[in-house]
Amino acid sequence: MQGVLLAAGKGTRLQPLTLARSKAMAPVAGRPLGVRVADLLVAQRIDELIVVVSPSDEEICPYFATQANFEIPVRFVVQEERKGMAHALGLVAPLLQGDFILSACDNLVTLAHMRELVATHREQEAAATLSLMPIDVSEASKTGVVVWEPPFVRRIVEKPRPEEAPSNISSLPLYVFAPAILDLLPLVQPSARGEYELQDAIQGLIERSGRVTGVLTPARKQVTNAADLLAINLHYLDEADNEQHSDSPLPDDVQLVAPVVVEAGVTIGPGCTIGPRVYIERGAVIGAGARLADTLVIREAEVAAGQQLSGEVIAPLPALAPKSNP
Repeated sequence: MQGVLLAAGKGTRLQPLTLARSKAMAPVAGRPLGVRVADLLVAQRIDELIVVVSPSDEEICPYFATQANFEIPVRFVVQEERKGMAHALGLVAPLLQGDFILSACDNLVTLAHMRELVATHREQEAAATLSLMPIDVSEASKTGVVVWEPPFVRRIVEKPRPEEAPSNISSLPLYVFAPAILDLLPLVQPSARGEYELQDAIQGLIERSGRVTGVLTPARKQVTNAADLLAINLHYLDEADNEQHSDSPLPDDVQLVAPVVVEAGVTIGPGCTIGPRVYIERGAVIGAGARLADTLVIREAEVAAGQQLSGEVIAPLPALAPKSNP
């Protein structure tokens, strides 16, 4: 089994952070977002990871190739134009040799759900196995929505209007596919928004074989904006529990309150209190006497002397401030 990670997205709603790097490389407590998703794929004992990237992304290939520490081959496919998931998968198709897992780079599920997804696909001898999640039907226009008659998916609709949604069960951007899906990709036509929607190919698969199944998850973590990015960093810092380390030298009177992670190349002034739940990237400068809690400081960002921050993302450009603390 191979794994495919779609990582060519711009992450417009994460700007200004994504002006300097792609969404897949957004920081999540010391490991980029896309790499944390890839960790879930690699944990399924895939034989190879294929990453779809943008031609303008200068960081992702070197990181995946040399710093992610995967013990399997990693290959890259460049998507010159962002034309949808079916288009991206079509670019990868010549490299695929059997069943494969496909995931967007911003969708994190539990390891248990990922394992159940793969196990169900094998047990059902499915053509496709979808990751499904209940939603408020008012959110239907943001996702694919399915008609699910367990264990099979009978219909899938991409981003329907709430009043036209066939159910409240969404299809997340995480799938296990048999090679049959590849035969349907050339039949997909551009949608009203000009993209080649993977859901159209899945619907064709439903009509052709009927063996499209699904596995429910009660929740997932997705990063679309600054508040999401902060929340997912705090989640991983909480998982680290009492971790408290700094790869940068600190003045003697700086207090670190676990969990907190400070990367190398950070400058912290005297008298600061850092933590709990703080992650500071390389190149950041924290002024004397600053107090930070529940905060993510992006690389090269600056925090003024004496500033008190809680529940914020601080970027080199104007701060990305979530409206409410997670």
